[in-house]
Amino acid sequence: MTDLGYRSATDLVADLRSGELGSRELLEHLLDRVERHNPAVNAVVTLDVDRARVAADEADRARTRGDDLGPLHGLPMTVKDCFETEGLRTTCGAPELADHVPDRDATAVSRLKAAGAIVFGKTNTPSWTTDIQTYNLVFGVTGNPWDPTLTAGGSSGGSAAALAAGLTPLELGSDIGGSIRNPSHQCGTLGHKPSYGIVPLRGHLPGPPGSLGRADINVGGPMARSVADLSLGLDVLAGPDGPESTGWRLDLPPAPPTLRFGAWLADPVLPVAPEVAATLDAAVDGLAAAGIAVDRAARPPLDAGEGVATFDQLIAAALSALGEDDGATGLRHRDWLLLDETRRRHQAAWAELFRHVDVLLCPVFPVSAFPHQVDDDPFGVVTRTVPVGDREVSHVELIRWCGLVGVSYLPSTVVPVGFTDDGRPVGIQVVADFLRDRTALAGAAVVESLLGGFTPPPGLGGA
Repeated sequence: MTDLGYRSATDLVADLRSGELGSRELLEHLLDRVERHNPAVNAVVTLDVDRARVAADEADRARTRGDDLGPLHGLPMTVKDCFETEGLRTTCGAPELADHVPDRDATAVSRLKAAGAIVFGKTNTPSWTTDIQTYNLVFGVTGNPWDPTLTAGGSSGGSAAALAAGLTPLELGSDIGGSIRNPSHQCGTLGHKPSYGIVPLRGHLPGPPGSLGRADINVGGPMARSVADLSLGLDVLAGPDGPESTGWRLDLPPAPPTLRFGAWLADPVLPVAPEVAATLDAAVDGLAAAGIAVDRAARPPLDAGEGVATFDQLIAAALSALGEDDGATGLRHRDWLLLDETRRRHQAAWAELFRHVDVLLCPVFPVSAFPHQVDDDPFGVVTRTVPVGDREVSHVELIRWCGLVGVSYLPSTVVPVGFTDDGRPVGIQVVADFLRDRTALAGAAVVESLLGGFTPPPGLGGA
């Protein structure tokens, strides 16, 4: 029997609703797993045990009374430590916020709670969410459950590590340059980067606490161990907020009944390490062997180099607006508008591609999980390198497959598709057109069903 720590959120919610499982029982099991397995990976950095127990007991009483139950009723879960949580420390990994206790929940967190979820802890993130690894001066380094000497990715590395270690059934992450996608790839879990703007980000850090604006490119989204759980989370999280909710409604179109697949696995300006490329090629071959026609010539009609340059400049501008400006990344508004026009042309090019295929399979990250690179360099994400094939590639270059998708506001679901020869997980992006999130999820479900989906790391699958 699958340990409760690795049961899907969808199955757990069904058992909680039927009374086959109690919320308090599940919470205590997860807390026990955190106590035993978290020290090795340092994924969960703050707990809210007393309030979670009270909420779990009330959830069990509500079910007994026959109250109307939300879609996540009684489900204990964790959230990334960049989403503000009322009465619970939210640091975003920044020493200056080490004692920050918000007086309200981020909108996304409040939606999870309104659906019945019980937030019992927070998961680690790099300082101000700006790294492809997860470490900070407040809580230290988060290791990968497949090998704690390797990075779990970033910036939602604590989220992915907690899922891979069976410490939580569902997570809330965020992504501006791959921060949901690259940790999912490196930890062998699943994540969905929604279309830009459909999940509210009020209460997300950065910007500073109290910010009402929304950064360009940045999104919040669900992380999990199955596509069904990603869909469950997205249904709760997505929808307009604040003034927009007065007149706007979100109505994401359903996926088409039959999906057309394309694959773009290599490009001269977007490097991929040989061992990752081989795993992705084998995955696409596996889909073809299972009867899925995959157009390996599918490409958006745009210049990938121009797309990468546009992403590099727009993400730098977005980070500078959030207080991360190093003095060289800000743009004049006129320059930003010109870049945005280039972005709009690229969006049109992607839309042209999606007239011919419904989903496009792409690499997430050029490499699998690599050893921690921890130092005191405040610009380390720019100066550190990782070998990709026969050359050293900067950390900034590593996020460009994700960036090319994200800068055009497209939805992307990451699902594991195999392992390198030395046993490190590899994921693939399933990309769809803007607001075709359900199509991306449906494509990921096909990949999941044919290639196996999530696998628990060795030694963690039992109680």
